[in-house]
Amino acid sequence: MSTVGSSARTPGRSDSASGGRRPPPRSRPSGAREIERRRRRAFGIGGIALIALVVGIVVGSGAGSPGPALAERFGQAWARGNYLAMYEMLSPAAQRATDAAGFQSAYLAAAATATADGVSVGRARNGPHGTVALPVAVRTRVWGILHGDLDIPIVSSASKDTIGWTPALVFPGLRAGETLTHQTTLPRRATILARNGQPLAEGPQRSSSFPTAVTDVVGSLGPIPAAQLAAFEARGYPPGAQVGTSGLEQILEPQLVGTPGGVLMAGGRTIASAQPRAAHTVRTTIDPVMQQAAENGLSITGGIAVLKPNGEVLALAGLATDQQPPGSTFKMITASAALEAHAVTINTVFPLADHATLSGVTLENAGGEVCGGTLLNAFAVSCNSVFAPLGAKIGAKRLVETAERFGFNQPSDIPGAPESTLPQPNAVGDDLAVGSTAIGQGMVLATPLEMALIAATIADGGRRPHLTLIANTPPRYKHAISASTAHTMRRMMIEVVRSGTGTSAQIPGVTVAGKTGTAELVATQGPTANPNVNPYTATDAWFAAFAPALAPRVVVGVMFPMAGAGGQTAAPVAQQVLVTALGEGAKL
Repeated sequence: MSTVGSSARTPGRSDSASGGRRPPPRSRPSGAREIERRRRRAFGIGGIALIALVVGIVVGSGAGSPGPALAERFGQAWARGNYLAMYEMLSPAAQRATDAAGFQSAYLAAAATATADGVSVGRARNGPHGTVALPVAVRTRVWGILHGDLDIPIVSSASKDTIGWTPALVFPGLRAGETLTHQTTLPRRATILARNGQPLAEGPQRSSSFPTAVTDVVGSLGPIPAAQLAAFEARGYPPGAQVGTSGLEQILEPQLVGTPGGVLMAGGRTIASAQPRAAHTVRTTIDPVMQQAAENGLSITGGIAVLKPNGEVLALAGLATDQQPPGSTFKMITASAALEAHAVTINTVFPLADHATLSGVTLENAGGEVCGGTLLNAFAVSCNSVFAPLGAKIGAKRLVETAERFGFNQPSDIPGAPESTLPQPNAVGDDLAVGSTAIGQGMVLATPLEMALIAATIADGGRRPHLTLIANTPPRYKHAISASTAHTMRRMMIEVVRSGTGTSAQIPGVTVAGKTGTAELVATQGPTANPNVNPYTATDAWFAAFAPALAPRVVVGVMFPMAGAGGQTAAPVAQQVLVTALGEGAKL
């Protein structure tokens, strides 16, 4: 074998030496020339192979080809739920065969059948016979994530490429002429436990050892309402399923049902299957002692909500989530708004009067009484001639904003419970309408649960708690009013029970803070009063309270429709519920 020698330059010489003449080249050995020739040949072959590999990758991935890009846009529009954008990518023949509404319906029907709640797509690649393979992943509630390719036909024309759509493209794995169907079953329904861990409802019969007065809060099961059938089917429920139709069974339906199981079919083929999975037992915040006490308080039709100041719901009885005009319990909001605006202090003095005039209309105090004096006294005796003009003074905007910070005009934290509502500022109306709103009349509607929430917010220093029925849920709060305003409101609510309209809620040895409400349903005074109306049945009776006032442990909201004055009808019932809560019977 020949050895290739070095080609070092002659020492002391430059390339320009000898007048620019280069020395004659040194000859290479014949073996070196052969190695160089082979090296160049090998590089040429390797370079060609590398170029061919790169070209193959580009062509294979569809880069630079309009078909894969079109398919990806189609899939991305699907993922966004933009069916109109998808439809606009279809070929003229496909659009003639299916209108936009039918196209969208086909995708929505497939999604409901598959219990789909999301779609994502991957990188498209060229397939055989003018098709593009688009990887699709469909997230389903029953069968998990289903993967597959859509083989999308591309129709090319001189103007643009379009999609030769067929109904098989509504779901990965479908073949021509196949329809997507499913068969599902539900697992056993989870047990509902009370706060103390005892069953409130368990097994197929939803049985319990508690008396009916306690288990009334559980509610009942029944067939899926016709109007909700499609929504339940999309979650995997079979058509004949029993679902919660009232009470905790309805409120906690998602936590109780578990995950359905079954098979997903493409024509006669099974393309996915899953076993039903039961949900875990649900431990609630419902206290059996407090639920019994609340139910016992409903000797007539009414509603009672009992809370802890941190938002845990201890009891919901009767019409606890029904809407009625809240009357003067709304003055908790009006007074808070005025204090937050620095429009008044607790010692601001108002003239003594038996009525107020707003927008030329007279608003009388209850029973035509004369009241006024300090804000503290006016709140304690629930003086309309003070609070109606005060509401007009601070204005609809501030009044509504404060109400919304307390939870009005917002979905309830308890699923299925209606919102407590009042009009937006620009829809309230003139001074008379604002004044009527300020005393809980006009267009204001509230639930006992909401009025209990307002009392809980004041009890907890101005922080509005998130309501929950699930035990051991970490408390969450939203700022409603300042701590100083909440402190002042607590002082005024204590005075309501100590010397005002709520004295029947007093508990020996315990300081109670509360607010009465008597909501007028029809005029009982003034020129528009109906002389044939019984004043007792023409008003709703309300009371909201917490105790002990300086270290609150329990909050209550009580409402009796068409049952007289709040101080006479609702406050005594609230007192009995508070006595039970603070006694040995309830471990709160």
